[in-house]
Amino acid sequence: MSNTLHRGFDNAEFAHRTARAQKMMHEMKLDAMFLTTEPNVRYFTGFQTQFWQSPTRPWFVVVPAEGKPIAVVPEIGASGMAQTWVDDIRSWPAPQPEDDGISLVANVLNTLPSRHGRVGAMLGIESYLRMPMNNYLTLTSLVNKEFVDASLAVHELRQVKSQAEIDKIREICRITNLGFDNIRDYARVGMTEREICKQFRIDMLQAGADECPYIIAGSGPDGYDSIIMGPTDRHIESGDVLIIDTGAARDGYFSDFDRNWAFGYASEQTKAAYRAVYEATTKGFEAARPGATTTDLYYAMWRVLEANGALGNDVGRLGHGLGIQLTERPSNTATDNTVLKPGMVMTLEPGMVYAPGKSMIHEENIVITEDGAEWLSQRAEPELIVIND
Repeated sequence: MSNTLHRGFDNAEFAHRTARAQKMMHEMKLDAMFLTTEPNVRYFTGFQTQFWQSPTRPWFVVVPAEGKPIAVVPEIGASGMAQTWVDDIRSWPAPQPEDDGISLVANVLNTLPSRHGRVGAMLGIESYLRMPMNNYLTLTSLVNKEFVDASLAVHELRQVKSQAEIDKIREICRITNLGFDNIRDYARVGMTEREICKQFRIDMLQAGADECPYIIAGSGPDGYDSIIMGPTDRHIESGDVLIIDTGAARDGYFSDFDRNWAFGYASEQTKAAYRAVYEATTKGFEAARPGATTTDLYYAMWRVLEANGALGNDVGRLGHGLGIQLTERPSNTATDNTVLKPGMVMTLEPGMVYAPGKSMIHEENIVITEDGAEWLSQRAEPELIVIND
């Protein structure tokens, strides 16, 4: 698939998302849903802007029980929202701290039919409001409906991707693989983590990524002890192992996988740890099918790690959902138990502490199909790559 893949979505995609949401709302007895964050606003409207980086102005979308979403946005964004499939756009001259869109939203919610007297909002797991709490409390006092948590239901809606969404994730995975494949051509002893990651970012951008907001690196003698820090100015030395984990994005959808390299040489213990996480990924993939659960994936992978002498797993989970955000629900844990469905995009991320202060993490991206799973990332090499000068 080329990097000329169609950008954005047809209006039918957003109509389908809204219809699915309204079916869920009917089951939950909701008159409307109130959305405030970039991923959810974009999911239901197609509104995509870098302006979310500014915390000054709030943005609101209301999904009614019937009909198209209603946008309540600062005037600076009204013309951009008008380019989406949304017709009903209300705006105000933000920032206006004394009433930053609150009365407009209250009016929208109060004039909608009140069959159940309930409004769904993102109040629970893996969610946040992205508006001043005082303003939210004011809104709840102005609206003649009860606000209830709909976060889990919205997460469940977004978990099952359309074919168009899957195609976008497959394309950014292809681009990310190209970036990783180039690393062995230029990464050498003496370079810093930061230098290697800078070239990696450049390669992905040139290959078609829109942005690479998440690139971490960790390195150390025969292993590393962190997978969320860096890159740093640490110089790679002979005998080091380097991990780079990235979340690159194209057209609003993410890849999320990592790769490991040794420089000069690696101990048999480290090579064995790499084989263990690679085998665990294989077992996770074999367990990934409709009707299985995220907990099934967890145990399929953890059993391999445990059999290979894992001292523990300090990541907390062995993979997660992926899509419009770098990490989405659900999580592959011992207790999550989310049922896998066709269209769910997941990461398989087995990780183990194999010696004091040394971890090995391996991650790939897959999509659940009607009868199993499909790789979205091109699988890593089955043996740890050793880069020599």
